Amino acid sequence: MGIDSLLIPAVMFFGLGVLAKLINSDLKFPEGMSKGIGVYLLMAIGLKGGIALSKADFGLAVESIIWATILGFLLPIIGYALLRFRNKINEFDAAAIAAHYGSVSAATFLTAVAFLEVSGVSYESYPIVMMVIMESPAIIVGLMMAAFVRKRMAAQKGTAEVKTEWGPLLHEAFTNGSVVVLLGALFIGATASPESLAKVTPFTQDIFMGVLCLFLLDMGIEAAKKADTLKKAGVILVSFGMIMPLIGGTLGIIIGGSILEFSVGGTFLLAILSASASYIAVPPAMRYGVPEANPSYYLTLSLGVTFPFNVVVGIPLFYQMTLWYIGS
Repeated sequence: MGIDSLLIPAVMFFGLGVLAKLINSDLKFPEGMSKGIGVYLLMAIGLKGGIALSKADFGLAVESIIWATILGFLLPIIGYALLRFRNKINEFDAAAIAAHYGSVSAATFLTAVAFLEVSGVSYESYPIVMMVIMESPAIIVGLMMAAFVRKRMAAQKGTAEVKTEWGPLLHEAFTNGSVVVLLGALFIGATASPESLAKVTPFTQDIFMGVLCLFLLDMGIEAAKKADTLKKAGVILVSFGMIMPLIGGTLGIIIGGSILEFSVGGTFLLAILSASASYIAVPPAMRYGVPEANPSYYLTLSLGVTFPFNVVVGIPLFYQMTLWYIGS
C-alpha cells in the first residue's frame, strides 16, 4: 500500500478541478452549492463518529479531547515561532497564519478517511471528536498573540492601547457553523436509536464518496485560483506551508501511537488533523480579529499550498510513517 492508493476518485477529482482552472475552463459550482455540500459531509462524518463513539471507551474519549486541546494550543505557537524566525514575517501576519495551522481542515480529514476506507483500514472514532475540539483553541491563540503585539506596540508609541473585543471573537470561535454541525451530528449519532439511524444510512454513508468527489472537484478549482498569489507569498511562506504540516503530522503520529495508543488508522487520522490547516473556520475570525494581517497570505497558504501538499504528499507519507512507527 503506498502512493498508488491515492488513485481514488475523490483525489482524482481534486486534480480535475485544478486542471479545469489551469486551462481556463468555465467549470464552476452554483453559488451556495459548495457550502451545502460541506455541511452534508460534516453531518455524515459526525453521525458516523457519534455511532462509533457510543460504543467507545469513555476514558480514552476524555483523554483524546485533552490532547486535542493541547495540540490546538501548541501547534499555532510552534507555527508563530517558525514564521518569526529572523523576523522575516511581521507579527500580525505570523499570528494570523499560525492560527490556521493549529486548526484543522475537514476536507483533508475526509480525504484521509476515504483513503483508509478504500484501503480497507479500520480506525477509531476519537479523531472525529478531536477534529471538532481543535477548531477553536488555535483561533484563541492567534487572537491572543495579535492582542499582545498591539499592546506592546501601543506601549512603545505611548498611545492608548487598542482593545480587543473578546466576546464576539470567542463566540465566533465556539459557534462556527462547522463546529456546530459536527458537534450536533456527533451527539445525534451517539444518542439516537440504532433503528432510526439505520433509516438515514443510505443518505449519510452510501452516497458519501460521490458527494466527496464533488466537494474536492470544487476544492481543486479554488486551490488553483491561488496559484498567482503564490508568487507574491514568497519562498519563506511557501516553504512554511509545506514544513509546518510535516512538524504537525509527526507530532500527531507520536501522540496517537504512543500516548493515546490508537490503531494505525486512528493514528494516521490524528497525524492528518495535526498536519492540516483551516481555510473555512479560521479566516473569518482572523479577518475580523486581526485586520492588520494580509488575508491573501493565510488563504493562499492554507488552501493553495498546504491542502494540495497534504492531499498529494502528506496522506501517503504520513500513512507510511505511521506504519513504520506503530508497525503493520
